[in-house]
Amino acid sequence: MRPIVSTVGPLTAASANNIALSQTPGAVGALTLNGSTVTNGIATLDHARRVLITTADTTHTFTVTGTTPTGTTISEVVGPITTSAATTQDYLTVTSVTINGAATAAVTVGTNGVASTPWMRMDEWARPEISIQCDISGTVNYTVQGTMDDPNSPTNPVLPSAVTWVNSPDTAAVGATGAIQTSYGGFSSAAFLSPTFIRVTLNSGSGTVTATVAQLGVVPY
Repeated sequence: MRPIVSTVGPLTAASANNIALSQTPGAVGALTLNGSTVTNGIATLDHARRVLITTADTTHTFTVTGTTPTGTTISEVVGPITTSAATTQDYLTVTSVTINGAATAAVTVGTNGVASTPWMRMDEWARPEISIQCDISGTVNYTVQGTMDDPNSPTNPVLPSAVTWVNSPDTAAVGATGAIQTSYGGFSSAAFLSPTFIRVTLNSGSGTVTATVAQLGVVPY
């Protein structure tokens, strides 16, 4: 297949309240989005990234709704929360955050320092060998991840927010801080498999990671 190139970062510094300043909702409903990233009630972030909710309310859940860089609407439920919890998806905009009851403690909504590349779809009908090169710029800590879950599966669809991502079997691709070449499948890999999707997650850092992913060969005889 033709190589897929995808980049994550750079991210601005994390902020616990750049989407919603501290507030204690008194009933079911929407939080007021009034942080520094908000214009006309919509938070627009520097890059698609995780949304962080911080609260001592350990009882209620929060529904985060927004969009991806392509404008697709995404949503997920976060919580109950012990101290803070982040979304599993990356949001470029946040259009609403709702709570399912009267809050028992103040709530803030912002960002952490984590984000992922867009998901890169592999070809399940092609050979399983996949080559990956990650180039970096600046300071980063990142991990290559794969999943066999598929939100578009006709028989066993999984919600995007519920997809299970598994770290690469190559330990050099987990918590990496420099450029690497790694692979899935083939006799040189730790596991003979081809994930349905691959992504690179920026765990921390102010730099960028650019991943080039190529699946070798075509449908075998």
